Amino acid sequence: MSAAPGPTGHGTPPPLGIDELLERVRASYERIEPQEAYEAARAGDALLVDIRYAALRERDGLIPGAVVVERNELEWRLDPQGSHRLPEATGHALRIVVICNEGYASTLAAQSLHHLGLHRATDLVGGFQAWRRAGLPVV
Repeated sequence: MSAAPGPTGHGTPPPLGIDELLERVRASYERIEPQEAYEAARAGDALLVDIRYAALRERDGLIPGAVVVERNELEWRLDPQGSHRLPEATGHALRIVVICNEGYASTLAAQSLHHLGLHRATDLVGGFQAWRRAGLPVV
């Protein structure tokens, strides 16, 4: 007996919209606020990873000490088992704070890192713009 057709006509649930997807992903881990991320990075307890594209970094500046990794290279650079990993990608226990411009793309990036076993990966609430509004260092 086959499954009854769903709303899509194929027995599958309807697709999620991006807002619902973000809500579900964010409910699966604890996000971090700018001040806490700053303090964790200063204490050596977190690696800040800026995934903003070059034009935004040039326009708005950089967070001192953050590693810049383009979004399309993120998994390859941070997978501790990968042949193209960064020296900072020391193990699965690494606490990574992914930073995008406003805190949306970083949510999906953190979820992807979770799939690689980087379960302490999180993202910055409000992204770089929230960091800057909090008066934290930018160069």
